[in-house]
Amino acid sequence: MKNKFKVFALVCILLLTSGCGTSNYIQDEDGNIITYEETGQMLQKDILCLPESDGELYKLYEENKDQLKYDFEELPSCEDYNLSSTESSGLWEFLFVKPLAFLILKLGNLIGNLGISLILIGLAIRLILLPFTIKSSKQTINMRKAQPEIEKIERKYRNRTDNESLMAKSQETMLIYKKYKVNPMVGCLMALIQIPLFFAFLQAIYRTPSIYEETLFGFDLGMTPTVGLSQGNYLYILLLILIAVSTYFSFRQTMTQTPQQTPEAAKQMKIMLYVMLVIVVYASLSLPTALAFYWIVTYAFIAIQNIIINMVNNRSLTNKPRKKKDEKGNKKEKIKDKLVKKEGMKYGKNN
Repeated sequence: MKNKFKVFALVCILLLTSGCGTSNYIQDEDGNIITYEETGQMLQKDILCLPESDGELYKLYEENKDQLKYDFEELPSCEDYNLSSTESSGLWEFLFVKPLAFLILKLGNLIGNLGISLILIGLAIRLILLPFTIKSSKQTINMRKAQPEIEKIERKYRNRTDNESLMAKSQETMLIYKKYKVNPMVGCLMALIQIPLFFAFLQAIYRTPSIYEETLFGFDLGMTPTVGLSQGNYLYILLLILIAVSTYFSFRQTMTQTPQQTPEAAKQMKIMLYVMLVIVVYASLSLPTALAFYWIVTYAFIAIQNIIINMVNNRSLTNKPRKKKDEKGNKKEKIKDKLVKKEGMKYGKNN
């Protein structure tokens, strides 16, 4: 779990600080990234469809069409986009990015707002992943139960580096895993499922420029907090606070699922949490509001989900042994009552 948290945190940091790579953005002759001055939005080279033809954003893309991945003249409007509109550059784009962009656009057209659409689809992805999350949390509980015996094996083979000892240690550890039904691969599998979907969904948002032309709750979805604050819209402070809060609690809850840690490891995890929190908030200053809404809602959902899962897991840890103990006690009481009753009947007949 600790390693999974580190990997996920590293991916998020790299993603937010790089914006999926500066090579994906249209640049001027000096190599500077071209932005839409009105919103601060950076222009992607690999857009899947075109924004409204009568807008300034469309004109910017038209002026720099030689840098686009797809032929500007052949790109459809986002309103008319479908899966066959552009050729896929690879399996990743074909299986994940384009279908997600298509779903965002079609649901947005249906409900009348692309901002709400991307939020709903982001939540739907979390619901799809929920069974895997629950399974992973159960593995964590089992690992906690197995931890004392694992530590005992570690102490037993400490400072023993010969092949025979290492093989024996490995075999005994696997027996403990089997006893407590622990599968070390489940955590890795969860990360392998989550990370591609996370990347694909953000890529789908980045590459669909019409999302940035809409508004939600009074916010321009293409505007960055930096530009919003410079224009006197101090509601963006609230947006940044919500990003910080949702990020903190989602990762805090993830940390509580970690098996028993040494004080030093716990301190490192805490430092990592605060470092990532600062990086996420700082990076959010230059990200479109559409991504901010997606981030806030999704990570608030993760935080609530983890709180519920932790409550259920903690209850199962504290109640199960008691239940078994109570059952044993009840059985003994029942047997005792039967014996007393039997003896009473016996003496009653004799009398």
